[in-house]
Amino acid sequence: MNDLLALTADLIDRPSVSFEEAEFVDWIEAEFKKLEYLEVTRIGDNVVARTNLGRDKRMILAGHCDTVVPVNGNEKSRIDGDIVWGLGSADMKSGLAVFMELARNVREPLIDLSYVFYSREEVANRYSGLIELIAERPDLLEADCAILGEPTAASLEAGCQGTLRFEITLWGARAHTARPWMGRNAIHRLAPVLFELEAFKVRTPTIDGCTFCESIQAVHIEGGVAGNVVPEHAVVRVHYRYAPDRSPSQAEAFVNELLAPYLEPKDTVKIVDGSPACLPQMDHPLFRRLADENNLDVKAKLGWTDVARFTGLGVPAVNFGPGDSLVSHSADENCDRESLERTYHSLHKLITTEG
Repeated sequence: MNDLLALTADLIDRPSVSFEEAEFVDWIEAEFKKLEYLEVTRIGDNVVARTNLGRDKRMILAGHCDTVVPVNGNEKSRIDGDIVWGLGSADMKSGLAVFMELARNVREPLIDLSYVFYSREEVANRYSGLIELIAERPDLLEADCAILGEPTAASLEAGCQGTLRFEITLWGARAHTARPWMGRNAIHRLAPVLFELEAFKVRTPTIDGCTFCESIQAVHIEGGVAGNVVPEHAVVRVHYRYAPDRSPSQAEAFVNELLAPYLEPKDTVKIVDGSPACLPQMDHPLFRRLADENNLDVKAKLGWTDVARFTGLGVPAVNFGPGDSLVSHSADENCDRESLERTYHSLHKLITTEG
């Protein structure tokens, strides 16, 4: 096995911010094509490399190639002892490094493998490279299960929360600020809505032993016309992360009920983006074996990941990768050697030994 810390650093130093992954994906494709035992397919800026050994099971090892923009002054890697620092070190070039090293070292796994490296995960849902693969070559994503290399600090994170992004527009009436009683300030109307969001009572349902924690946050506000004008409308954008005991329609109904006391006939609540939640899938025998044989902690995924998309395709999925999601997207993003090697060895055992 090569040094996974050094390999992660190498991947960090190959830029791949969202929408600018092509050169990085060119390199990944070339690296996979060096392995003559893999069938390699390129669809846009997505690469799928597969073994075809006729095994009775197939597992997908999947990860996204892009890193967030804007960068945080950490686009170059730095290794300090047993820690690698840099953009994407946790989310998720360390996960890609583990999968690439498995592909290089395991020529004949006991489970057929599909390495799925896809683009544009860190941006709006409609740009997802995984959606592009589903649309153009769904056969490449057929499998018995999938593991996403999202940062979990080498624990298993089951399921994921759903997301709902919505935009609330409140209306008032324009007037001169010298005579505000002639109008109605729409920005001031936002105050009780914001207080309601601040007072949100967090739900923490436990599902199959995994405790999820919901959140609802205002993430953007806009309004105002000029310095001497009472604004006639104001907008607040809100992000709701909900537990997988709720469907998208139930989540939307909850939001509408929450906001109803503050809305008038002209006001609107518009859903701008959303992705469904995913229930834990730990009843799958390969996931159970991975957890039990390596004494892995199993907990809920508190963000959203493509486990929901894979599970929606009929491919049960979990999150398992090196790096800590708490430092993802930050200027101090990093990954430690222990979680890299623990992830690698756990997966290596799963695909090379009989259960």
